Amino acid sequence: MCSGLAAAAEPVAIGSRLEPLVDRFLIDSLSGGARQVMHRPEPREVVLVTGSPWEGNTSAYYTIFRDGDLLRMYYRGSHADKKKKFTHREVTCYAESKDGIHWTKPALGLFEFEGSRKNNIVWDGIGTHCFTAFKDINPACPPAARYKAISRGRPAGKKGLYVFQSPDGIHWKLMADGPVITEGAFDSQNLAFWDPHARLYRGYHRIFVGGVRAIMTETSRDYLTWTKPRLLNYSPGTPREHLYTNAIRNYPGAEHILLGFPTRYLPKQGSRVEPVMMTSRDGLLFHRRPTAVVPESAPKDRGGNRSNYMTWGMVELPGRPNEFSVYATEAYYEGPDSRVRRFVYRKDGLVSVQATDGSMTTRPLTFSGKQLVLNYRARPRTGSVRVEIQDAAGKPLAGFGLSDCRPLLGDQVAGQVSWKGQADLGRLSGVSVRVKFVIKNADLFSLRFR
Repeated sequence: MCSGLAAAAEPVAIGSRLEPLVDRFLIDSLSGGARQVMHRPEPREVVLVTGSPWEGNTSAYYTIFRDGDLLRMYYRGSHADKKKKFTHREVTCYAESKDGIHWTKPALGLFEFEGSRKNNIVWDGIGTHCFTAFKDINPACPPAARYKAISRGRPAGKKGLYVFQSPDGIHWKLMADGPVITEGAFDSQNLAFWDPHARLYRGYHRIFVGGVRAIMTETSRDYLTWTKPRLLNYSPGTPREHLYTNAIRNYPGAEHILLGFPTRYLPKQGSRVEPVMMTSRDGLLFHRRPTAVVPESAPKDRGGNRSNYMTWGMVELPGRPNEFSVYATEAYYEGPDSRVRRFVYRKDGLVSVQATDGSMTTRPLTFSGKQLVLNYRARPRTGSVRVEIQDAAGKPLAGFGLSDCRPLLGDQVAGQVSWKGQADLGRLSGVSVRVKFVIKNADLFSLRFR
């Protein structure tokens, strides 16, 4: 898988940004058996059970995001009987947490359910089927609309996606009388958010194309006027598959990358569902990996239709700086409730370049900073990572060759690279270089100059 070294290639300017190795963007060549490997998150505890009368076993479309010291969760409350008939109206529910593990459902007192307002219903009315909220980090956002949401509405003649605003994430109102996006199917978790890298709002929603569920995208400068939706494109060779929810967001700490966990629907396999992973550099062309992120066996009650969705959100929890927490649902239609379980990734550990004795060489790049730090894991006693800095043509630079590099051992999320005891790369800042990584019984997850 070698593309060949080209001295005249235009360098990629990465500055001091984090580059998780989730795609092939920076990679020019892999040799000696080195390959990219997707890693699954490890299952942890159940954090939420939807056992209240206004919730139930078809509760779905969970959204989780950090808001200062608080974590917020929004989701649909609904229930179906044994004949899969809904027993009460759909409502939007709210929960919050300080640690991402223990969640409370505050009695908000906003909407009545069966004669009582003692519940955590945060929205009732148009849009409760798939109400998806976010905190707007647009610097120009007015305080009254600091929290926004998007959801399907289908009044007669006005079917489409409606948008909402809130000053506090609790008290919501419509931003427009009619839908702002009308091309699509919308009966899933449609979402929108402010992209700080592109400096615009992105929207992603569902549509049917030739009977197959697919994802569309659009952008906006003001959250009210949107571009014409476009179908997502995928890397050559990606199979055409049904995709339900998309769970796309900016990658935490590397906002120039978009990360999604779409739900693959398999109608010929008992209508089961499983989340997969995909990434993009422009929000339109995605590389989608075939392996399920959360398999049915992780750990239970994921075998049925709609029983295995990723929530929209990936967060770092207090006291756990080397982890990313993601959440996925389990159980749907069966029993009295549904559940949300936490899963844990190594920080920036979604994909690695892995080798027993191989190497990875980057495209020509320019960086800013004085040091190179790596997120890597080397096998005890036998594993290591060494680094060589080359010129744009692939020639090792004096003092930065493989023989000069101190091998990186052990397991670190920010291991500093040095050559003969010297780690300062300042004189190479802004210069077009290649970086070669020799990987022996190890995984390389990310790199960063700083």
